[in-house]
Amino acid sequence: MKSTRLLSALMLLQAHGRLSTRELARRLEISGRTAHRDMEALSEAGVPVYALRGVQGGWELAKGWRTKVPGLDEAELRALLMAQPSALGDPRLAAAAERAFGKLMAALPSGLRDQAASIRAQVHIDPTGWRPSAEDISMLPVVQDAVARGVKLTFEYCKRDGETAPRTVEPLGVVCKQTVWYLVARAPAGMRTYRVSRMTKAVALAITFKRPAKFDLAAHWKKSTAELDRQWGRYATTLALAPEAAQSLRRWSRLTPAEGWRGKIRLPEGWEAFEVEFDGFDEAQFVALGLGPRLRVLAPEELRERVSMDIAAAARGIAEGHPQGRTGTHC
Repeated sequence: MKSTRLLSALMLLQAHGRLSTRELARRLEISGRTAHRDMEALSEAGVPVYALRGVQGGWELAKGWRTKVPGLDEAELRALLMAQPSALGDPRLAAAAERAFGKLMAALPSGLRDQAASIRAQVHIDPTGWRPSAEDISMLPVVQDAVARGVKLTFEYCKRDGETAPRTVEPLGVVCKQTVWYLVARAPAGMRTYRVSRMTKAVALAITFKRPAKFDLAAHWKKSTAELDRQWGRYATTLALAPEAAQSLRRWSRLTPAEGWRGKIRLPEGWEAFEVEFDGFDEAQFVALGLGPRLRVLAPEELRERVSMDIAAAARGIAEGHPQGRTGTHC
């Protein structure tokens, strides 16, 4: 609706100060002509919005003018309250978010306040896993501070091979992927992504830097993760699965019927052959061994041979009275 779009445009101008017609159109997913007409509509409605000409021009609100944030509707309130602060994982972040939620609750009308309390009472998020997490995000507040103030950040970084080296970067934003936090920064060698849990001795320096023009954190993250996926590649397999094994795998992976194998092999009743992709050989091997007798590897040959060898070795270990890979003496 036009009224919703106009309100969205107004919120964007309040948040960013000045935006070009092209940028407004991109963010609102409308044409440039429509964005221009919307600005004129706001002006006619009494909103002090002005057009500035030139290369650095655009639309902006009169200095000091603000509008009141409209009230939340039920759907917006429910979506906001479903995002419990505990989902942040870190106790300090959760505590700060809890204080913000408290202020929001206090500002709500009595009717909505009761409804909000009911919604929150019906949702519980446990951020911990069944196994202890190795993620240490004690450096996250320092990283966030550097990003917010636009100053350089220095820290010690532990790479995958265990080697630690100093880094001084220009922090551009933080990303949380599930429960793992990353810093996206500009380093001397170009754009880099750092895992916050691998940082130590982080210090926000008193050295400012010029942020890249029109840098879009979400767009950069999407592009870089897509490139990483291409570099890692996928490991294609053909598996014969019992019904319960197929049901289990479908929860996290796509199963495509392997039509080329139909009639070429004899399978137990109810079994089917599927094409399944994994992140690598190790993951495919782990899953195949985990499913045990409910799975047969049809292809590739290297995986079939490796799984057969592992099963045989495990059987020998059981027959000899000790688990696979161990002997009767201890080092």
